[in-house]
Amino acid sequence: MFSKGVGLFPTEPVGAIRDHTLLAESLGYDNVWFGDSQNIWRESSVTMGAAAVGTERVVLGTGVTNAVTRHRSLLASTWASLAEFTGGRVALGIGTGDSSLRTMGLKPLTLAELEQAVAELRSLLRGEAVREPDSGAEYHLAYLAEPVDVPVYIAASAPKILRLAGRIADGVIVLVGTAREFITAALDTIEQGARESGRSLSDLHIVLWTPTAIDEDPVRARDLARAHVARVCIRPLPAAVDPSLQAAIDRIRDGYDYYHHMDTEASHADIVPDELVDLFALAGSPDQCRDRLAEMAELKIDQVSIVPFVRPGETRATPIRTFAEIAAQL
Repeated sequence: MFSKGVGLFPTEPVGAIRDHTLLAESLGYDNVWFGDSQNIWRESSVTMGAAAVGTERVVLGTGVTNAVTRHRSLLASTWASLAEFTGGRVALGIGTGDSSLRTMGLKPLTLAELEQAVAELRSLLRGEAVREPDSGAEYHLAYLAEPVDVPVYIAASAPKILRLAGRIADGVIVLVGTAREFITAALDTIEQGARESGRSLSDLHIVLWTPTAIDEDPVRARDLARAHVARVCIRPLPAAVDPSLQAAIDRIRDGYDYYHHMDTEASHADIVPDELVDLFALAGSPDQCRDRLAEMAELKIDQVSIVPFVRPGETRATPIRTFAEIAAQL
């Protein structure tokens, strides 16, 4: 059986995100993941630090950060400090960069650059020195008394980065939808990468990143999930989509607005058909979502991490509670 996680984009004030974190811990969630996109959401490091206050068990992580807007020295120091404060309850989720970069016209890292960034972060967290590429100077975290254990999770959807994650990461945040064929293809690709470093799939912690909207009215639930489904579709996927849906995916890619990244009111959400929502989200009535979760439980997933969507003015506490109730029935 999988554990529970929740992804919280800091679209609300820091105090509200802290309340959601405390609620998730009280409901038995194992991880809370915080979005990091400085131009459209509140600052993730401030939010995580505040959310950690009063928690005792839940693991805090980014879903996800990058090594462009955040220099490696800053990333390493942030996570060493958060690990110290929480007693090691941290998980560094990182990717090549998405809306945090694209809202400024910057390009994501290449996979080789991401691999180098992960290696340098691990060196810094061990107390070792690394070389700054622009200045040529060596630097290190001078205050570390001993190495800090911070597991690194790579966010991945396309085959090449899934394979890289399998080879070098401690965990993988998998964003490929909720359909069996896409999840299975992603897991197979991760395992190929794991074998390249002498490991197996069981050596990694697999988190299925799951856009989620639960409502007694399935139509309203689908509408809430469309924006996140659009975000999934703009990236390459580990398995082929039915050709009848390719035209819709092409339109989404052409019209995606990163300043409305995963915004339920985004215009690009309007062109996402129901068929794609059913492939890439957990959206429907409580009974429908429970049935889909039961299917996921048969796969080699360690955690289902929901990204809860609600209408403007409503609280994400409701789907956080509802998902916990549904998962408890399995």
